[in-house]
Amino acid sequence: MRDLTILGTASQVPSRTRNHNGYLLRWDGEGFLFDPGEGTQRQMIHAGVPASQITRICLTHVHGDHCFGLPGVLSRMALDAVAHPVHLHYPASGEDVVRALVSVSSPGIDLRLRPHGGSGTVAEGLDVRPLKHRIETYGYRLVEPDGRTLLPERLAAAGISGPAIGRLQHEGSFAGVRLDDVSIPRPGQRFAFVMDTAPCEGAEELADGVDLLVAESTFSDDDGGLARQYRHLTAGQAGELAAGAAARTLVLTHFSARYGEDAAPLAVQARARAADTVVIAAQDLQRVPMPQRRRWPGHGVTAPERSTAPERSAMPGHAIHRAMEATDELINGRTSDGDRVNP
Repeated sequence: MRDLTILGTASQVPSRTRNHNGYLLRWDGEGFLFDPGEGTQRQMIHAGVPASQITRICLTHVHGDHCFGLPGVLSRMALDAVAHPVHLHYPASGEDVVRALVSVSSPGIDLRLRPHGGSGTVAEGLDVRPLKHRIETYGYRLVEPDGRTLLPERLAAAGISGPAIGRLQHEGSFAGVRLDDVSIPRPGQRFAFVMDTAPCEGAEELADGVDLLVAESTFSDDDGGLARQYRHLTAGQAGELAAGAAARTLVLTHFSARYGEDAAPLAVQARARAADTVVIAAQDLQRVPMPQRRRWPGHGVTAPERSTAPERSAMPGHAIHRAMEATDELINGRTSDGDRVNP
């Protein structure tokens, strides 16, 4: 299961329909909670997301709308007796704030603090890059390694079945058959989270080639001066970031309260500069699936057309999905803001 649950979409000032920030990315067996603002625990209840799904909490910076929900989330995890380790990633310069927030939460979970102070890898597949805000801020990028998808018809033609398939995958060849002969490339999926920033190189590196990009869109293009003053993106700049990175889907969020409840005009501005990227104006409690896996050309499978309905379930294409099911059968024998101070 890979999808994004949007828990909050406001910037500094929440509204009747927009909570402070909060985003839960479910990525196979892990749950990444990004920037839990005030009220995140309650939003998780509304979204039907149990606290036990969280394995990592990632803070971009320590402005309140991005971290004041942390004590409530940690306390709920303690109440629910979450037994697995929970890793908390955050800028090292925010150490005092983070420790203060942790100190007022209920004890009882295996919380592991993971401060970082520069570009690099902070966990397997999880990288950070510095952004350009008024305090030290980092964005996050999650990358799945490239792999290969086995093709059942080629396995059958080569006489490979049962446990031999596992050996072939592990060793790269078996009984004169190479893995490359019975499989096609499977590009890994990529996700990026870019909050509070002016346009910068770090944002571009994070967004490069991702399947799903979550980016702040605090201001309208008409308020570009405020965006520069407070070091935020306009909607058009978010669209331009996605286009330049060839991101497949862009989720706009972190909207200033000055624009009311309707973010559709901001989405229009983003789409005007987003090229082929699908643009979604986020709503609280919305669930966005990861886009369909990319296809590499030259292997008998063409790249899928971009979806114009991003809310639909994003399972792999029928041919590859069926091939994966069939392979499983072969192996196992079963079927399948500038509002006030800190916008």
